[in-house]
Amino acid sequence: MAEVIAGHRRLPVDQLLDRAARAATGLDTLGVGHRDAVALMLRNDFAFFEASLAAGRLGAYPVPVNWHYTGDEAGYVIANSGAKVLVIHADLLAPIAADIPAGVEIRVVETPDEIRAAYGLAPERCRLPSNLAPWGTWLERYEPLPPRAIVPPGTMIYTSGTTGRPKGVRRAPPSEAQAAATQATLLTVFGLEPGATTVITGPMYHSAPNAYGLTSVNLGCNTILQARFDPEELLALIEQERVTHLHMVPTMFVRLLKLPDAVRSRYDLSSLKFVVHAAAPCPVDVKQRMIEWWGPVIYEYYGSTETSAVVFCNSQEWLAHPGTVGRPLPNAEIRILDDAGRPLPAGQAGEVAARLLDTSDFTYHGDDAKRAEADRAGLVAPGDIGYLDADGFLYISDRKKDMVISGGVNIYPAEIESVLIDMPGVHDCAVFGVPDEEFGEALCAVIEPEADAGLDAAAVRAWLRERVAGYKVPRQVDFRTDLPREDSGKIFKRKLREPYWQEAKRAI
Repeated sequence: MAEVIAGHRRLPVDQLLDRAARAATGLDTLGVGHRDAVALMLRNDFAFFEASLAAGRLGAYPVPVNWHYTGDEAGYVIANSGAKVLVIHADLLAPIAADIPAGVEIRVVETPDEIRAAYGLAPERCRLPSNLAPWGTWLERYEPLPPRAIVPPGTMIYTSGTTGRPKGVRRAPPSEAQAAATQATLLTVFGLEPGATTVITGPMYHSAPNAYGLTSVNLGCNTILQARFDPEELLALIEQERVTHLHMVPTMFVRLLKLPDAVRSRYDLSSLKFVVHAAAPCPVDVKQRMIEWWGPVIYEYYGSTETSAVVFCNSQEWLAHPGTVGRPLPNAEIRILDDAGRPLPAGQAGEVAARLLDTSDFTYHGDDAKRAEADRAGLVAPGDIGYLDADGFLYISDRKKDMVISGGVNIYPAEIESVLIDMPGVHDCAVFGVPDEEFGEALCAVIEPEADAGLDAAAVRAWLRERVAGYKVPRQVDFRTDLPREDSGKIFKRKLREPYWQEAKRAI
């Protein structure tokens, strides 16, 4: 019987589905209905699946909230999504409590032992509020909600925006045919099948681990939750549980390859059948070494929260086209466009625009204007620059916008700059990505201080840590007396960024 596994806890999938049906009844009594939203501020835990599936059964959107967020950031997503209910781990509640919008019902999940251990959480931080019943006790009050003739609308994922606030990608409720087509695409790129055993290696507030995890449970796969990615622990899990399938990001490959040879050779990985990666560019040498180590079981896809997966390749195709992210799926349309929106021929780089032909359309929740900006003659432009080769394989060469992808996480510098510019002593600033061996890119802030401000890097990081999530705090902070500017007065980021990348190339 398939199970969901977290630390020393094991829950049969049929029991998890029963709990989800009970939670659906509970949410129904709280007034959650068709096209409503339920916010989930949860780490990888049974409750993430239970609350997500419960919302879907009611025709509502589960809305994952990045648990790294500050109170202001989390409060914005909860309010913007219109969530009626927030389901949250106990240790995450106090830091954001003051920013939870009035009227939102709160249901608290006990923080499990493996998560407490992984993040070094003190017991007092994980205590449940005395006025709230634990999630498990609450849902057990209800009978399972009978199935309804509702196609779940899918998860509403918030993606960071260049204006400093994230946007909720909300799809129209799909028809049964559209839902089936979406599921077929996911099964192609994830490779999952009934009876598979997988590990959820990334946080499920991200779109790809979210879709992967939910697909795994819905298929009845054995689904193991890593509380926090640890490379040797993953190798041990592969051996102990005979893991067959994985979804990863390139940073995980880097960390695995950094393990000593004696550690890497200690574990039996022969059970692996399908390891897919996405979310960030993978250095050619890193992928080459992973294929040499794990064999031709490594697959890759490219897409975005807005488009879903649109290209895909296996190990053999990648070895024949090193550096590619894949070839368009049969139900995908890909074009490379110039600045005027005209298609470019093979080999010429331009803006990547794509769509899946048989899925429901999306909007940015509450912001139709932003949705219109992303449209390219019926296709969606995620903001990447790339080209197609003569065989139709896609290569990503740059990003049109200033987005930084660090360890598979999308970070928009404008959001950080908008906070940093308010710091006393900061005259102006620029934030951008610089090369990083482990994460692909890391954040760098270059600051033009006011005269006699006396700023230092530690003070800048301390200011930001109080106002943005920790992963948005730049690793590198440099100072300049004058920042290069265009004639308009806008900071010339390219001139700031180039020396860091040139220095990295010289170091190779």
